[in-house]
Amino acid sequence: MMLVTSRRTGRWVIPKGNLMAGTPSHAAAALEAEEEAGIRGLACPVAIGSYRYRKRRRNGASLMVDVEVFPLSVSEELATWKEKDERERRWFTLAEAANAVDEPDLRELIRSFGPKEFRAAAVRTGMLNVVAKKSRIPKMFAWFQRLLPKTGNFFELFEAHALTITAAADALARLLQGASSPADHIREVNERETDADNIIREVLHTVRETFLTPFDRSAITSLIGSMDDSVDEMQAAVQAIDVYDVTEFDQEMKDMAAIIVDCARLTAEAIPLLRDVGRNGNRLHELTERMVRAENHADEVHRAGLKRNFREFGKVDTPRFIVAREIYKHLERIVDAFEDVANEIDGIVIDHA
Repeated sequence: MMLVTSRRTGRWVIPKGNLMAGTPSHAAAALEAEEEAGIRGLACPVAIGSYRYRKRRRNGASLMVDVEVFPLSVSEELATWKEKDERERRWFTLAEAANAVDEPDLRELIRSFGPKEFRAAAVRTGMLNVVAKKSRIPKMFAWFQRLLPKTGNFFELFEAHALTITAAADALARLLQGASSPADHIREVNERETDADNIIREVLHTVRETFLTPFDRSAITSLIGSMDDSVDEMQAAVQAIDVYDVTEFDQEMKDMAAIIVDCARLTAEAIPLLRDVGRNGNRLHELTERMVRAENHADEVHRAGLKRNFREFGKVDTPRFIVAREIYKHLERIVDAFEDVANEIDGIVIDHA
């Protein structure tokens, strides 16, 4: 996470500013990030939370200010920017960023964005390992473990697929943001989709040959299937962009891409927590709730984008409207697939937590 210093006190803060008339909140936040931190990227229109702090005015008054926080996926760091000589910028780990800021609510918000305490969930600690360690019979345990049926490497495959989805979402976002060399971003999404196909084939093969599975077999195939649907639709979106040679994208398309990036990040955080559903049930529910809320917001953005395109081009440039509708369709299906991922994870939590 990038933080900047305050111009007056030099303390570490996030880039922020006042609302701008006629500009959506998340777009205003992105402009402030460029002016104060010299970074560009897609800001997700769904806020991750808010915090309150006391701000001292130039007239001496000290007033409470409510700040709504939007995640921004950084794709470019500028060498020069408006407030370069007035602030310092620095990348922090999430734990370091939480400790660096003064506002308690902001500190908790940063921690909830990717809490350190859940990283331990990614370490596999089976009950038999615990028993063997406490009973001091590692040699006997090793011999006994070799006699047990295979349990498969499902968690590793799930996590690899989640990372593939995240990389594909980032490439899609760069493409819609108008980054240079669009063919490279299209190619990356296609390559990531191929990687995802290889992973899902291995998952399905492992399901058939594994005696003990961590969840019901249908839950495993449904979860990996919904994850794969998201990256399939990403590929469909970039292929449509390539076929129709689209080079300019609506703000609503960029907003949907930002939502997709955020949903991919939430998926990548949630999947490792499935290693210990009982301990991580509450956090998993929080993450899936965010994904469902993001999907609802994406529906609104989708309708607004289609409506504006129909008004502007429906009668005067029908082919352009049809192309835009095609791209919006795939973007919506990507987010819908992430909602399916959230529902599948919720089902696992209900069954096992």
